[in-house]
Parts: sequence; structure tokens; C-alpha cells
Amino acid sequence: MEEPVEMRDIEIFLTLAEELHFGRTAERLYISQSRVSHAIKKQERRIGAPLFTRTSRVVQLTAIGEQLCAELRHGSRLIESALASAQAAAQGIGDTLTLGILGALGHVLDPVLTAFRGAHPNVELVLREAHFSAPFALLRAGDVDVQLAWQPVREPDLTVGNTVLVEPMRLAVASGSPLARRAAVTMDDLSDQTFCDIGTGAPGYWADELIPPRTPSGRSIKRGPRVHTFQEMLATIAAGRAVSLVQEHCVDYYSRPGISYVPMSDGPECRWAFVWRSAVETPLIRALDGVTAPTPALARTRPRR
Repeated sequence: MEEPVEMRDIEIFLTLAEELHFGRTAERLYISQSRVSHAIKKQERRIGAPLFTRTSRVVQLTAIGEQLCAELRHGSRLIESALASAQAAAQGIGDTLTLGILGALGHVLDPVLTAFRGAHPNVELVLREAHFSAPFALLRAGDVDVQLAWQPVREPDLTVGNTVLVEPMRLAVASGSPLARRAAVTMDDLSDQTFCDIGTGAPGYWADELIPPRTPSGRSIKRGPRVHTFQEMLATIAAGRAVSLVQEHCVDYYSRPGISYVPMSDGPECRWAFVWRSAVETPLIRALDGVTAPTPALARTRPRR
């Protein structure tokens, strides 16, 4: 008779799939590394195929592991959403939930927000715009309950939820720039460019995702004009004073004369997730984080031009 699947083993698998490190997985779940190894081996025996490839330095998901991870995350979110909904119903919750967004992301995430509204018709979902120059200011001030932010977020007072959107990055340049005529650019091309500076209101590691300090080959990337909002950044780029990495959705929502969005042949992916203050987590916040679109995370891609 086949052993029943334990929820703890599923949690271990999903955590290892995120961390890709046995030691960090054990620390995060407050268990031993041997417990992590045992759980993974048990699941691999049950499935009949490896879920991870392991070397002395690298842990990676196999193709079957990737498939299992995606489907289990989908199921995990459904369970979390159902439990949060039941808890909210038991407490008679009919309230307002305020979500901080950057730019057009409220429209991009419409499938997720529509699903949440359908599951919680008595809750008013309010959107407020935040700015990348101070990404967590509204959240910490209590003006929003949840903030949508690109990853990573490593703030000790904040909880990071599930990934809800994954999209490639492009390079936004003035249409008159020689780069605008390129079919694609590389990360090493950025060393000859000047980037917008979003200041010190955002954590340095977080800003580096949009304004990398160095190219993959180690060459420094210059920072120039200071901008506080996305609209200021677009005006600066259109004037030919700077360039910036931007997310794929900008091609659809911020197309305008004077700016070209050039594909990156080796650029990073941008992963968006809900973030909230750990000290004031509520069932509604967990319910929003648990809602899924038709796929575990929305993905935006388009053919390279």
C-alpha cells in the first residue's frame, strides 16, 4: 500500500524549490537537513523520477520537478484562499482592502483582482498608486494594506507572498538613440549608458534590479538624472538624458513618441509579488495572496522583434 502524502513533505518540496538550497530550506522550516533530504527522496520514490539535480554547489529542479512545483503551488494557493475565505466569513468580515500598485499594474493584474472580488463581494478593493522612489512608504505608513512590488524584497518587517506576475525586462531608450535601431541589446551594452537615479528612498538591493550597478563582465554602470516617479523617468528618457530597464508591460501601457523599448537578449526576468506588514497580517490579505489567475503566475511575453 502506498504511503499517504504528508502536507509537511509538500511544504518541504515547495520551500526547497524556492530556496534551491538544503541548508536554507531546513533553517526556514526549523527542521534538520536530513529531514529535508528524507522528504525529497520519499517523494522521488513515490513519483519514480528525480525532482532535483544535485551537485556539491548547485541544486536545480528537473523538468518533472518544475511541473510538480507549478501544480502544487496552484493547489497550495487554492487551499490558502479557501481557508482565508472561510475565516473571513466566520468573522463576518466585510471591509476595505487597499492595494498599493506601481503604474499600470492594476490593469495587468485584473484577472487576479477580479477573482478576489468574486470570492469576496462584500469587500471593497481600493487601489492606490505607489512610486518606485519610495516603494514601501505607503505600506509602512498604514495607507495601504498590501503592496505589489518586484522581487527580491528582503525587509525584516515585511512578508512576501506568492509570485503573481513574471515578465521579461526591456531597455527604454530615446527613439533617436542608436540602440533603438537594434533588434536586441545585452546587459554588457549597458556600460556605455547613463541610467536614471531613483534616489535613496528605496532599498539599494531593490533598486539594483532596475538600475544594476555593474554589467555581467564587471563594468560599472553610470547613474545620472534623479527621478521620483515613472512619468519623470519617461520624460528623462525621451529627452535622451538617460535610459532604464523597464518591465514588459510598459510596451503596452506606456507606448509614446520619443521612446523605444528594446528587447534584452540576456536580461533578467521581473517577478512581482504581494508584500505586507508582518505585524498586521489579516485573513483578507492572505485571501488576496491566495487568489490565482488561470495559471499559477501570470506571464507576459512577446516575440523578440
